[in-house]
Amino acid sequence: MTYPQKLAELVDDFQSIDDRMERLEYVFDLASEVNELPNDEWTDSTRIHGCQSEAHVRVDIEDENVRLYSGADSKLVQGLMGILTIAIDGQPIEIARTLTPEFAVEMGVLNSLSPSRSNGFRNMFDKVMSTLMEEE
Repeated sequence: MTYPQKLAELVDDFQSIDDRMERLEYVFDLASEVNELPNDEWTDSTRIHGCQSEAHVRVDIEDENVRLYSGADSKLVQGLMGILTIAIDGQPIEIARTLTPEFAVEMGVLNSLSPSRSNGFRNMFDKVMSTLMEEE
């Protein structure tokens, strides 16, 4: 699959890191990429169910482009949200809808996580995608 440029660059960056701990450090660094969803906007409708941490995401569509806002009480989860932000935020909705979680597999990031964190990422991805599919 052909990825948007910023995501393709991120996949390449992760693929160049052989060490699992270095990959995790990079995930932590990506927490700064998140468009912050303020805590007072965290609701049951923004909650990512099945995530080990308290994690929330809101998807808005502005001029046919996806805007992703998120927040978590864990820096690691916030970093995973940063990956998703790079992948989806600012993309035309039709491009964003074509993404699959395969990019995270190609990065090698999912196998660097515990099974529960990996599952949390997939739940986060699924929540964003289900919201995008509802937007018609």
